[in-house]
Amino acid sequence: MNIRPLTPADTAQLATFFGALSERDLTLIREELSDRTAVAELVKGGSCWVAVDEVSTIVGYVSVARLPGWSDHVGELRLVVGPHQRGRGIGRDLAQHALAHSLATGSSKVIVELTADQEGAMTMFANLGFTGEALLRGHIRDRGGRFQDLIVLAHHAHENWSAIDAVGIADIIHLEGTAP
Repeated sequence: MNIRPLTPADTAQLATFFGALSERDLTLIREELSDRTAVAELVKGGSCWVAVDEVSTIVGYVSVARLPGWSDHVGELRLVVGPHQRGRGIGRDLAQHALAHSLATGSSKVIVELTADQEGAMTMFANLGFTGEALLRGHIRDRGGRFQDLIVLAHHAHENWSAIDAVGIADIIHLEGTAP
């Protein structure tokens, strides 16, 4: 597996990747990604990477967007791994890559939003130094009209430097920029 920046040439393949997701998975993505125009907007966004397998097929996507205004020190991490690729460490590698980039480029806090039933993802993010920040009850309405709780996890760089160092992100940060 290789992690590389997302490029405009990836638009069609990324649309296919998102098109193969289940209704449940699509509920957890804020944007409507059923058409290529929406996918093309993601490609323009910058700070996006894909994981590709040995034949250059996209198997995962991650982005980290800096929030605007008074929250411009906060990055929002978004992560999707293909259903048949889960449990192989791809999500961890993508999250680690995006977290390192975000911290190296000046974010002091990175957040991720998950539904309360995404226990595997919560464990993965906890192992990367994320902690619970908020529980928003009934915040997500799935495509079937059912409400679900949203959990916000946060990584505070200055408070979590030992966790950053322990999972190897410190070395990546030093290569990309400066440590917090």
